[in-house]
Amino acid sequence: MKNYLDFEKEIKALEQEVDGLKSPFGSEGISEVDTDKIKNTQQEINKRLEEIYSNLNSWQRTQVARHEDRPKANFYIKKIFSQFTLLSGDRYFGDDKSVIAGFGLIDNKSVLIIGQEKGEDLNSRIERNFGMMRPEGYRKCIRLMKLADRFQIPVISFIDTPGAYPGIGAEQRGQASAIANSIECCMSLTVPNISIIIGEGGSGGAIALASSNKVIMLENSIYSVISPEGCASILWRDPSKSLQAAEAMKLTAKDLLKLKIIDEVIPEPLGGAHRDPEAIAADIKFSIIKNLKNFENFSKEEVYDHRKSKFLQIGRDQGFSKSSSLKDGGLSYRESSLNKLKYQIIKNKYIYGGLGLIVIVSLIAFLS
Repeated sequence: MKNYLDFEKEIKALEQEVDGLKSPFGSEGISEVDTDKIKNTQQEINKRLEEIYSNLNSWQRTQVARHEDRPKANFYIKKIFSQFTLLSGDRYFGDDKSVIAGFGLIDNKSVLIIGQEKGEDLNSRIERNFGMMRPEGYRKCIRLMKLADRFQIPVISFIDTPGAYPGIGAEQRGQASAIANSIECCMSLTVPNISIIIGEGGSGGAIALASSNKVIMLENSIYSVISPEGCASILWRDPSKSLQAAEAMKLTAKDLLKLKIIDEVIPEPLGGAHRDPEAIAADIKFSIIKNLKNFENFSKEEVYDHRKSKFLQIGRDQGFSKSSSLKDGGLSYRESSLNKLKYQIIKNKYIYGGLGLIVIVSLIAFLS
C-alpha cells in the first residue's frame, strides 16, 4: 500500500483511477482493459508530479525526506555493495542497531560502509530506534573508521537520522563526548571519506558521520542543526510555524550547495526516490565510484588537507591555502582584495568621511 503526502492528494486520486482501469473486473463482470485511457492517465500523473515536485517549498521537501516509503540505508547497502560483512559492537557497552557498519566491495575496491538505519516497519523501527544513534553506535563507528584508516580503506557513510538519541541512558553513557570524538575521528582520517545524505541529516547525530571530504545530498533530502519543528518551538514558541522555520534554516540540498556546505546534489526520479529506488541506487553508486576515483592519486597528507581546507572554507570568500611561512605546515587565510578594501574603509571611516566632506565643500566653493 502506497503512502501519500498532503500535497499529493491529486496524485493519489489519479493512481487509484489507474489501478481501477487496470483491473479486468468491472461492475458488469469481466471487461476489456482500456489501455489508451490508462496511458493518458499515466501521462497526466507524470505531468502533475513534475509540476508539484518542481515547486516544493522547504517544508514539503522535509516531508519527502521523511517519507515512509523512502529507501533506507540497508536498501542501498544491499544494492550498491557486494560481499558486505557486518561488524558489531563498540567493545565497551554493546551494539547499536540504529547503525549498520561493515566492510564491502564497490567496483572491486574495499570500502568501509556505515549506514544510519531507521527501519522499514514498526517493529524494525523500534529495534533501530528510528535511526537515532546511542553512544555505543558512535563508538562502534569510531572503532571501525580507525581500522579502515590503518589499512587505508575509504569510508562511505549513509546519513539518515532525525538526530542523536537524547534519552537519559545515552546521556549517562557519554552521548556528547561520543559525538565529538566521532567528528574528530572523521576529520583526522587519512583516507577519503564520502557521506551521502539520503533522507534526514539532523543535528550532531548527522554531523558526527558527515565530516567528510565529500558531502553529497539527494535532491529531496535535508541537512540542518535542528528539525524545523524544534527551531519553530525555540524561536516562535509555536511548532506550527515549521514552514517559516524550514525556509529560514536553508536546509534543502539546493540552498546548501549554494552556500558550499555540501559538494554535490544527486537528482531524484520524478516524484522522489521512493518512486524508483533502483534508479536512485544506481545514481548513488555512480557518484561514489566517481568521487573515489578523484582521490586515487592523493597522498595521505593531501586527503587530510583537502578535508581540513574544505571545512575551513565554509563561510569564507577565498578560504584557506597552504602556508609556507607556518612552521607546522598549516593553512593560512587568503582574503580577497575587495574584502581588504572594505575592511580598510570601515576601519578608517572617520578619516575617509572627513576627506569626502572636504572634497564636497571644495567642489561647491569652486562651482559657486
